[in-house]
Amino acid sequence: MSESSVEREIEAIREEALKAVHEAPDRQALEAVRVEYLGKKGQLTRLLRGMGGLPEELRPVVGKKVNLLRDELSAALEDRTAALAAAELEMRLRAEAIDVTLPGKRREMGRLHPITRVTREIQEVFVGLGFEVVQGPEIETDYYNFEALNIPKHHPARDTQDTFYITEDVLLRTQTSPVQIRTMESRRPPVRIIAPGKVYRCDSDVTHSPMFHQVEGLLIDRNVTFGDLKGILELAVRRLFGEDRGVRFRPHYFPFTEPSAEMDISCFHCGGEGCRVCSGEGWIEILGCGMVHPNVLRMVDYDPEEVGGFAFGMGIDRVALLKYGIDDIRLLFESDVRFLRQF
Repeated sequence: MSESSVEREIEAIREEALKAVHEAPDRQALEAVRVEYLGKKGQLTRLLRGMGGLPEELRPVVGKKVNLLRDELSAALEDRTAALAAAELEMRLRAEAIDVTLPGKRREMGRLHPITRVTREIQEVFVGLGFEVVQGPEIETDYYNFEALNIPKHHPARDTQDTFYITEDVLLRTQTSPVQIRTMESRRPPVRIIAPGKVYRCDSDVTHSPMFHQVEGLLIDRNVTFGDLKGILELAVRRLFGEDRGVRFRPHYFPFTEPSAEMDISCFHCGGEGCRVCSGEGWIEILGCGMVHPNVLRMVDYDPEEVGGFAFGMGIDRVALLKYGIDDIRLLFESDVRFLRQF
């Protein structure tokens, strides 16, 4: 092989390689060009390995030219790599460009559910009056849900609870009063608590739900009177519904309190004159209350001769219906965004 033929071959490889480098559309194609010409099995390696067939005096000359071509191709590859990287960056920046003159996308603000709003308002009022917020299990025993509250087996009051039984002695709580029993078992008087939470009863229509929310309160101490009950509840209700709200108490019966009463407030819509909402009476029942029955105190090893107190309970869902003029309790649980946006 003559020097001129080797030079022509080197020049042909040079032109072919530089053209491939400049025409490579992306870095993946450019890497394929590098492997083709500079790789271990590439064109330049092949030339160097074929130098054994050249005359001895031509080997240094050909070796130098091949190495110069390797340096030239390496530089061309480096420049083309930088150019392709810059082009890719430019394309990505264009794709990700933000037109700051366009109007922004308004993110819709979340809102508190009416039940959450009312629960927090009730808690704020009673915490301000010195009550502690406590919680308890929603799956209860028959003992805590009924017997410890002076409602023994076969008591007629159980018929009004419409209970979801899991077993004969395990059930979904029908009220949050069991929390009061558990709290009194774990501490000595004075006790001043409210217990908000979910409760369950077999009932469903526009004013009743199988799952709903209650808050029950308890105050146990020495020398507690019915006058204390009336004073605290009147203050709490007026803070919740307005200072001008009329209030009255009516005798009632609950097995866990004696004496017992229901508390009414003047109607939201008619102010006490009588309308469809209050069935023409001018009053709306808002909660039940009474002095804790001595039998309940004995169940938790409190001496009714030494301490006494009162308890009360109200439906949080009912308060929300009245407060916001909602006419169907099922709306509170349907997660309809159109409904929730109103609050």
